[in-house]
Amino acid sequence: MNQVSHRLIITNATIVLPNRVMVDGNVVCEDGYISDITQARVTGSSPDIVVDARGALCLPGLVDTHSDGLERERFPRPGVDLGAQFSVRSFEGRVRASGITTMFHGIGFEEDTKLHRSMVLANEWTDELENYRSTGRALVDHRILYRLDARDPAGFECLVDRLPRRVDDGALPLVSFEDHTPGQGQYADRTAFERYIAGTQGLTIEQAQKQVDDHIVERDALLTNRQLALTWLIERATIGSIRLMAHDPATIEESDEAHRWRASIAEFPTTFEAALRAKELGLRTVCGAPNVLRGRSHSGNVSARELITQRLCDGLASDYLPSTMLGAVAALLHDKVCDLSTAVALVTSGPAQTVGLTDRGLMEVGKIADLILAEFDGPLAVVRQVFRSEEMKSNNRESVGAVS
Repeated sequence: MNQVSHRLIITNATIVLPNRVMVDGNVVCEDGYISDITQARVTGSSPDIVVDARGALCLPGLVDTHSDGLERERFPRPGVDLGAQFSVRSFEGRVRASGITTMFHGIGFEEDTKLHRSMVLANEWTDELENYRSTGRALVDHRILYRLDARDPAGFECLVDRLPRRVDDGALPLVSFEDHTPGQGQYADRTAFERYIAGTQGLTIEQAQKQVDDHIVERDALLTNRQLALTWLIERATIGSIRLMAHDPATIEESDEAHRWRASIAEFPTTFEAALRAKELGLRTVCGAPNVLRGRSHSGNVSARELITQRLCDGLASDYLPSTMLGAVAALLHDKVCDLSTAVALVTSGPAQTVGLTDRGLMEVGKIADLILAEFDGPLAVVRQVFRSEEMKSNNRESVGAVS
C-alpha cells in the first residue's frame, strides 16, 4: 500500500522559537518536516489536518538522552518480570504523554541482580528496541544509551558485540562509561551511598558501612578490566565510531581525564568545579531534570539550577522519570531561573545537539516535525497533543496528534 503524506497545520499557537516567542502563530508541516512558521493566515484543504492550538505553547518534541525507566517498568515489584516487549510498549505511552519524542533508553551492560541488569537482559532489551524501531510503528523514536560498568568484563565483552557497526542518520552510538565504586563520582562522599543503601535495603548504618567496605574491595580487584575497556573506548571515540559520555565527573581532575578519553559529554557532573572545567574543555554537559524540579540533588551534589544560571548546562535528561523533563521547564519559568526559550532549549535543541541529532529540536523550517502542544499552570506542565513526523507520512490519519 502506498503511503499518503498529509499536510499538518497548527493554528493559533504560541510558538517557542530559538530566541523569541511568536504569539498567534501558525506551523505548517509537509512530508514530516516543518515547511513554514508564520503569523500570516494559513488555510487548509482536504486532506490537510488542521489543529487549533487555542493559544497553547507549540514546542519541538523533547529529546531525552538518559532514561532508566524501562527497568522500573519491567520489574515493578520484587519477583515480577513483565518482559521486554510489554515493558517497551507500556513505557512508551508514558514517555509520549510526557512530550518526549526521542528517547535514549539506558541499557546496563553489567551483572547486577539488585539492579536487574545482566548480559541476558542487555541482549533482550537491545533486540526488542532495535526490532520495534525498525517496524515504523513506534510512538516515539526509540534509541539506546549503552551504559557500561567500567569494571565489568562480561559487560564490556557484550557491549563490543552489540554496538552498531554503522550509523544510519549521523547519530553515533552513545556510550556512557560508568564507575559507581563508592568514593568517586556521584558517591564521592561514600557516606551518601551508605545512607542510600541503608534506606533502600532496610539496613542499619553499620551494616551499610560493612557492605560498602566489601563492595569497594570487590571493585578494586577489577581495576584491570576498567583500563582494558577504557583503552578500547578511547580508540573508538578517537576514530569517531562512538560518542563517549563521562558519567558523574566530580572533580576538575575527572573532567580533565574525560577530555583525555576523547569524551564529548560530561553527564551529570556532581560539582560546580567539574562542570565548569568540562565546559572549558569543550565538553557538552547534561544535568538531571529531577534535580531541577526538586531544586537540589537527591544525593547532595550540585544543584542543576545553579549550573543553568551559570550557563554550565547544555541539556537535561529525565534519568528515572519522563514527566520531569517538561516539569523542569515549568519550574524554571515559575521560579524565574531563565526565560522560556532558554528553558525549552534545555529539553529540545540542547540534548539533540549533544547527541548529534541535528535534524530535530528546533522550531525551524526544514527540521523534522516532532512537535508538542503544552500548557503551564504555575510550576506544573500539561501536554495537550503530540505530533510525530513519521505519522504524517502514514495512512493512519487518526494517529496524527495523539498523545499516547
